[in-house]
Amino acid sequence: MADSTRPFLSNSSESKLPPPRSLDETIEQCIGNFGWAQFLQATLISFAWFFDAQQTFITVFTDSQPTWHCTDSVCNTSSNLCTLPNQTWSWDFDLHVSIISEWGLQCAGSFFRGLPASSFFLGCLIGGLALSTLADSSLGRKNMLLLSCLIMSLSSMLTAFSTSIWVYAFLRFVNGFGRATIGTCALVLSTELVGKKWRGQVGAMGFFCFTLGFLTLPMFGYINKGNSWRYLYVWTSIPTLIYCSLVRIFVRESPRWLIVKGRKEEAVSILQSIASNAITVSSTNLCFAVQENQSELNPDIYDASKILVRKRWLLKRLLVAMALGFGIGMVYYGMPLALTNLNFNLYLGVVFNALSEFPAFLITFFLIDKINRRDALIGFTALSGISSALIAALGQQIGSLQIVLELVSFFSACTAFNMTLIYTIEMFPTCVRNSAMAMVRQALVFGGVFSPVMVAAGRENQFWSYGLFGLVIGLCGLFVVGLPETRGSVLCDTMDEEEYKTLARDNLLADSVVLV
Repeated sequence: MADSTRPFLSNSSESKLPPPRSLDETIEQCIGNFGWAQFLQATLISFAWFFDAQQTFITVFTDSQPTWHCTDSVCNTSSNLCTLPNQTWSWDFDLHVSIISEWGLQCAGSFFRGLPASSFFLGCLIGGLALSTLADSSLGRKNMLLLSCLIMSLSSMLTAFSTSIWVYAFLRFVNGFGRATIGTCALVLSTELVGKKWRGQVGAMGFFCFTLGFLTLPMFGYINKGNSWRYLYVWTSIPTLIYCSLVRIFVRESPRWLIVKGRKEEAVSILQSIASNAITVSSTNLCFAVQENQSELNPDIYDASKILVRKRWLLKRLLVAMALGFGIGMVYYGMPLALTNLNFNLYLGVVFNALSEFPAFLITFFLIDKINRRDALIGFTALSGISSALIAALGQQIGSLQIVLELVSFFSACTAFNMTLIYTIEMFPTCVRNSAMAMVRQALVFGGVFSPVMVAAGRENQFWSYGLFGLVIGLCGLFVVGLPETRGSVLCDTMDEEEYKTLARDNLLADSVVLV
């Protein structure tokens, strides 16, 4: 218990405030309210999701098979294109509108045609594993976000100059490797700059920006219709480079991370610059707040991963969250790619998918403080699974109802995706939060690695795409029953705080069982 003669806050006008008992409460008194400085920081940081969305789904247009027409009476548009002589048909547009027509991949195997998309998700997976601990250890949240955006933008620009499918697939791998930690760093950094009351809303801002980025793709694709696919990569890479310069100049590092790293003077400076009220905090007070947890400061580059594995209860949370993320990621990344398997306009389909993320964002933004995480995740994963399975079970006989079921399934997966990320933030302390978030996001991406292959197989039988999508997300959603409920809980900074909170919750549950 802290001695009352050693106050945490240095402001005589606020002397009536009770001394906070933890580091979280110290920071909470500084940034608990939501001021303009925090709003501007959160908005700029969250905008990284905008560019992330563009690179994630850009292959829906650049790698799609263009439309074609017959040039000879022998030709029939209902025939398999690969069975027709080359002189009997022609593409509707120039060869350069897609990698399929430019490099003659229309008759290549489904694995070969899906190679660039799978390479991107594979790069995301490996990049997340390789870079996940850097934001918790040496680089910090801001520098990791800047590095990831820079790699993503430069590789996107280089992709426009690809000379073959192999070069293209390699650059997509590099692109995925670079963007792997963007969502994690943006979400963690933005939520660590605000108090717990606004944590869910600020986290949802990133999802909103992701939706906007997704929504710009069909607009770019339609404007670029009939032109080279390379322009899409140029148009999306240049704004990202500009964004990198803005991050370098204006974005602040997380004060929580600076404190855990022992850089208290910098943390004090940032807290004072973004403080939402008149309270200020001194370096001496922060030093006292963290002195009991000095052993957790300055971990080596893989220390966060060691902590996640060493603590049994922490490892259980991580594995369950990753299993949940795998199922959600398979549907979330697979649904837009599978639109080509439905008898529906591709541009409208992508627009409707992007628009369906808005209600998912609104639910996350306005209801995140009112709904239990576990119940909501079970409900949304079940709804997504049932809707997807119905597409495979009923097939073409339901006609336009297919796109309705697809939108319900995608909307449910989007909402579950958003809530899973916020849920993960709440379950892990600051010293391992970014690493845990990165691991869960890698599980989401790992589900996406399988999506292009399943979509290709689903062209012949929709069970291998929509059927498996529904089965996997439904089963994985059941794992959430093994996780603790975190609605309304505070963010812990150290393992001791998290373990104390967990023990207190377990004792409360045990007492309630005894009373019953």
